Amino acid sequence: MTPRTRAKRGEGERTAEAILDATDALLVGSGSEDAVSIRGVAEAVGLTPAAIYRHFPDKEGLLFAVCARHFDSITEDVAVPALGSSDDPVEALRQLADAYVRFGVDHPEHYRIMFMRREDHRPEQYAAERVMETGLFGVVLPVVQRAIDEGRFRSDLTDPLLIAWVLWMAVHGITSAAVAMPNFPAPPLDLQVEATVDALFRGLLAP
Repeated sequence: MTPRTRAKRGEGERTAEAILDATDALLVGSGSEDAVSIRGVAEAVGLTPAAIYRHFPDKEGLLFAVCARHFDSITEDVAVPALGSSDDPVEALRQLADAYVRFGVDHPEHYRIMFMRREDHRPEQYAAERVMETGLFGVVLPVVQRAIDEGRFRSDLTDPLLIAWVLWMAVHGITSAAVAMPNFPAPPLDLQVEATVDALFRGLLAP
């Protein structure tokens, strides 16, 4: 039997990236995770299905890896610019809320896979706890803490995670509804975000 040729240094990583790129293109092009198959990805990359499994355990792991790339980029491409748009921490959080919803609506299948599936349908490495470990919360919490330190929130609200979580739940709800029911005759997204965040801040901000 001919021995298998050892992959050159970095070749495996490049192959994995090519697989992710092809999967992402298929997911965006079809608009449905059901239309993405291991065989289809293999054909797009010029590999055999067996070669795909050497890099990713199954279709679920592959899809989540693709989506994780997008949600890793949300920190630098969405959160950092939004949070840096104003010296006022409360206004910066408003800007982030709008940018987050836009991101989710612009990447509906990715958002659906990451945040709208049953817990037992997601790979272990992408369990819900991972949300708290992402860079997004890492850049949001200091801004919330700054608002707390400046006395912008009610004096009884001293936990930045609690405030960040409540804000996230609000924008997640708007995003999920928009992704799940894109043709529903709802008010414009910007008005939804503005009204929801304004209502929240009326309850969270100091008098």
